[in-house]
Order: sequence, then structure tokens, then C-alpha cells
Amino acid sequence: MMVILAGGGGGMLSTPEFWVAVAFFAFLGLLAYFGVPGLVGKALDQRAEAIRKELDDARRLREEAQQLLADYQRKGLEAENEARSIVEQARREAEALAAETRKSLQESLARRTRLAEEKIARAEAQALGEVRAAAVDAAVAAAERVLRDKSQGVVGDRLIADGIESVRKRLN
Repeated sequence: MMVILAGGGGGMLSTPEFWVAVAFFAFLGLLAYFGVPGLVGKALDQRAEAIRKELDDARRLREEAQQLLADYQRKGLEAENEARSIVEQARREAEALAAETRKSLQESLARRTRLAEEKIARAEAQALGEVRAAAVDAAVAAAERVLRDKSQGVVGDRLIADGIESVRKRLN
């Protein structure tokens, strides 16, 4: 400033650049006098601290979310394994039940087959007995007729009775 004043004539004091510079420095002096730079620094520090807290909260929430995701993934895997186990057990039980049912059916068929064969054998034996009895009766009747025709009298009657009895014993 001294240079400007020494230049003489007041030519510099009337330029707009000079007055802008004076106003600017005066403004800066007023800002410093009222402590505005400290207030601005304090506000910036508070804002930085708030941002730091928000970042810490966001980091904490992110970590919690990752833990929850890991828990849900683990639980999902456990549920999937349990479902596989249940399906496998159900399959084994179904196979066991099918095998048991096949075995039971085979046993039932074998039992029914055996009962039917026994019933058929009894029916054959009964039919054979009935046929033999009918054959004996027919043979006895035929023998009786033949012997009556050929034999006469008491001796003939006795021979016929003995013959019939003998035939009956042999055929039965």
C-alpha cells in the first residue's frame, strides 16, 4: 500500500480493483474477528464425525446382514439336508414295505396253493373211494347174479354169501 500512496495523485485509490481488494481484505478481517473460520472448522469437524458415525453404523449393519445371510444359508443347507434325509428314509421304508408285502403275498399264495392241493388230494381220495365203493358194489352185484344163476340150494346160498363177503373185504 505504501507503493500506491507514494505514487502520488490519488490515481490508484480511485480504481475499482483497489476498492475490491480493500473490501475483500476487510471481509476476511471481519470473518477472522468473529471467529468464522473456527466455526466453519467446527461445523466441518462435526459433519465429519456424523459421517464417520454413519459409516460405522453402515459397516455394523453390513456385518449383521452378512451374519444373517450366513445363518440363513446354513439353515437352508440344514433344511435341505434334513429334507434329503427324510426323503431317503421314506424311500427305504417304502422299499421295506414293498419287500414285506411281496413276501407276505408269496407266503399267502403258497399257503393257498398248499390248501388247494390238499383239498384236491382229499377230493381225489374221496372220489377214488367212491369209485371203488361203486365198483365193489357193482362187482358184488354181478358176482351175486352169476353165482345165483350157477348155484342152487343151501350150498349155493352159502357159497354166494362167503364169496360176496370175501370180495367186499378184498376191494375195501
